[in-house]
Amino acid sequence: MPAVRRIRVIVNAAAGSGRAADLEHRVAAAFEPSGVEVAIRSTRGPHDLDGCVQWARDGRPDVIVAGGGDGTVSAVASALVDQEIALGVLPLGTLNHFARDLGVPLDLEAAATTIATGRPRRVDVGEVDGRFFINNSSLGLYPDIVRDRERQQQRLGRGKWPAMAWAIVAALRRYPFMDVRLVVDGAERRRRTPFVFIGNNAYRMDGFAIGERSRLDRGCLSLYMAQRPGRLRLLQFALRALIGTLRQDRDFDALLAGDIVIESRHRHLRVALDGEVTVMRPPLHYRIRRASLSVILDPADAADPADAVGDASS
Repeated sequence: MPAVRRIRVIVNAAAGSGRAADLEHRVAAAFEPSGVEVAIRSTRGPHDLDGCVQWARDGRPDVIVAGGGDGTVSAVASALVDQEIALGVLPLGTLNHFARDLGVPLDLEAAATTIATGRPRRVDVGEVDGRFFINNSSLGLYPDIVRDRERQQQRLGRGKWPAMAWAIVAALRRYPFMDVRLVVDGAERRRRTPFVFIGNNAYRMDGFAIGERSRLDRGCLSLYMAQRPGRLRLLQFALRALIGTLRQDRDFDALLAGDIVIESRHRHLRVALDGEVTVMRPPLHYRIRRASLSVILDPADAADPADAVGDASS
């Protein structure tokens, strides 16, 4: 077991049920059996998250813990890229893709034990024009759906999932296409497509494990893109993914790369980064940042000395 760590925890108050104080109490209780002392602060959204991260860094901890969904984890992780401070993950969100792909326990107490007793391991991070992502980035349909969902939540007071359903229907009615020029590791491709998906490492695109990653340290980006599909063709892609033949489709690009440049005739593009939508100006330069983030994992998952902080090779 490693020496007792200095740990600071940032929890998203919107991620748990009840009041922020109740969530902080639950998190403190989860760490108590491990005998480590933790300092906890709640964030209520993007407007105060930077201040929480600065508070955590000012304490000079060994580990900064992000308690929340993928958006919260991504924001905290972005501040720790190329830093000696390790990231701990308390998966308090709905989907928790990053935690699941790393093998972090989804149970609060088990995740806290992992942070208190685990070891650091270096994983990759994706980057586009100075912005980081731990899961994926996308252009086209998905950013449009997220923007529409947020508008419905704010203006109509709809819940997240009903708003998402309406946004998907609206997006499929519009079904816009993008003309893009891509340079993938130096090779040019031109496509007319409704979406471009770029992942941090390789995603499963077939079977019931679709959307999962087996590793986050292969040092690559994954690129997935459909060519000119209509709505029916998009459904066919989904069915082929379930039976494991999507990668064989000549109208579907599935590539691994270290460097991707995307050009468009549009002056600005909506870009989703780990589910958060921003506006960026093309060309967009994506690259993989190998072994740039230290994450605390279960000792069994970080047993290889080559994976430990300071020993990871790129």
